[in-house]
Amino acid sequence: MTAQYHFAAALLQPDRAVPRGLVNPDGAPATKRFDVYRNNVAVSLSEALETAFPVTRRLVGDEFFRAMAGLFLRAHPPRSPLMMVYGAELPGFIDGFAPAASLPYLSDIARLEQALRDSYHAADAPRFDPGSLSALSPGQLETLHLSAAPATRLVRSAHPILGIWSANSGGAAPMSGPQSVLITRPGFDPAPHLLTEAQADIAAALFAGATLAEAADDDATLTATLGMLFSTGALTQRTTP
Repeated sequence: MTAQYHFAAALLQPDRAVPRGLVNPDGAPATKRFDVYRNNVAVSLSEALETAFPVTRRLVGDEFFRAMAGLFLRAHPPRSPLMMVYGAELPGFIDGFAPAASLPYLSDIARLEQALRDSYHAADAPRFDPGSLSALSPGQLETLHLSAAPATRLVRSAHPILGIWSANSGGAAPMSGPQSVLITRPGFDPAPHLLTEAQADIAAALFAGATLAEAADDDATLTATLGMLFSTGALTQRTTP
């Protein structure tokens, strides 16, 4: 293994010795200097997670979050120099993090926050023009495929995640039952929208490639869902089979 590998491994593991060849000007192992650098790296990664998951942190408190972040960053070192994208694996990590078991919704809150981050950094795309549907025949409408915009995300949970997130972000949303959240980016910032479970089923089917006819049997629910998707900019240009 390369010296670079050993350096990176020691950087995130406080119990590892200073990498061979890393010495002070007097030739002695640079233990103290490396420890300071190692600590600074861990603090920087932890702070990046705190910035990325503010509601997750607020729900568990600073001390708990920093302890969890310390374990996470050693299990999931950065794969990109861009700290703005670091932490995508945190929701899955929380799923298996026993100390968080008393908050069963915590990982889904982290998924919602990660989805908001993903939406913010996604590519731009032109909005789908619903007026174009008027030129299609009923048969063409039934076989129509719609494409989610790059910034669109759908997060589904057995918990009231939008209500919990909103209550800890200065907003307001219902606080009961399972919730499915559509995230779109109509302008510069992502926006969450609460869907009914029936609407979320349709949206999920459409995003997975289903035609309009395949996505729903209930015309009223389909119409309401399409209205939400059109008005929030969730869709981009249509494609045909």
